Amino acid sequence: MRTRAAEGEGESGAWKLAERRDRWAFLLLAAFCVQIYAAPAEWIPAFVPLRLALSLSFGALGLLLLERAGRRIPIHWDGVRGVALFSFLIWAAASHLWTLDRQVTDGWLVMVLKVAVTWLLVVNLATTPRRLAILCLCMVAGSMVTSVGGVLRYFSGEDLSQGFRTLWLGVYGDPNYLAEYLALTVPLAVAFIARRGSSFWVRMLCIVSLLLAVTCIVLTFSRGGFLGLVAGALVWAMRERTQRTKAVVLSAALAVGVAVFAPATFWERTDTLEEFERDQSALGRVYAWHVASAVNLDHPMRGVGGGAFREAWPLYAPPEVREQALVAHNIFLDTLGELGWVGFFLFLTFAGSATGAVFRAGSDPEIGWLARGIGASVAGFLLSNCFTGSLADAHLFVLLGLAGAAERVAAREEVLEAGAARPVMAASWGG
Repeated sequence: MRTRAAEGEGESGAWKLAERRDRWAFLLLAAFCVQIYAAPAEWIPAFVPLRLALSLSFGALGLLLLERAGRRIPIHWDGVRGVALFSFLIWAAASHLWTLDRQVTDGWLVMVLKVAVTWLLVVNLATTPRRLAILCLCMVAGSMVTSVGGVLRYFSGEDLSQGFRTLWLGVYGDPNYLAEYLALTVPLAVAFIARRGSSFWVRMLCIVSLLLAVTCIVLTFSRGGFLGLVAGALVWAMRERTQRTKAVVLSAALAVGVAVFAPATFWERTDTLEEFERDQSALGRVYAWHVASAVNLDHPMRGVGGGAFREAWPLYAPPEVREQALVAHNIFLDTLGELGWVGFFLFLTFAGSATGAVFRAGSDPEIGWLARGIGASVAGFLLSNCFTGSLADAHLFVLLGLAGAAERVAAREEVLEAGAARPVMAASWGG
């Protein structure tokens, strides 16, 4: 005969099951943060049918939803950032009604929705200082694979961009994107190196990752990536008030290393920033920005539709360059052209709110060291996105998710199960 469980035993079992789901969801998210850099499906054929990025992110989402149902608590939408992002996605979906090419917009929207899921996962699962640090370390560790791939490609001399610029595979097959995404990890690595409490092995991993990333960025000869790298390092150094000497030494060592070891071609290409009229790559950006401006004048509020910038190119580009459509080379102007002032304002609210959040978290005595690293990454990454960038980018949403999560962790916010006083969030490294 079946006996009745003791009072409270059912609730306790459900809570433990929810905790296990929460841990597994976080592990899948951590694996996702590694794989967006390591990109195993690009160089290991056996991983191709697994669709690893999609499987990890949506597996984590499913477990998160089950975990929240088990605890009887709602999904966290991160205040104004969540409202701005949700409104932005609705507006992007609505652009299907007026886009220049519905098929292109629909494909673009699917990509944006898939990567936006990672933001939701980060703000709901990076709930302790330890978890926040683990996700940052996963990105730093994963970037080593990307850096090694780029460095090896350069020294092999095979299929280099313009005959001298290194690249890698997949999304990293463009030197500018490769440099931009690697520059994102540099302030994170520096934050772990400078932190007094970092273990020897964590510090060594970050030093190796830093050296590889900077080397690969130099070999891409990407001016936007280099500016992002410099901006990130400067922001981190200026905000490290408690360790100002160490910050200056690390930043100086980074600058000297680039100055000494960068090939002459790197400086020759960087010098063309002052003479862009003779640089076809720089001129391409000028033409792209001209198209974005013309599109906005013609469609100020709605734009030409999500992802439809290249479709607008033949209609708005100068006659001499209409045959070869380019991307916008600026994530902000791209948003302005494709989704108008409404989409631009919503995206700026989302990104700006996340940036402000992580800068506020930088003053926290416990998690401030990491928040300052994340904040420097955000600053450098957004600057790089003024020269390249894409909204359909997991790196962007993971980074802005980390920024919002840093503020939440610093605030020692407690999310309680309905009718109970058991906290989900802890403010220590143990959670």
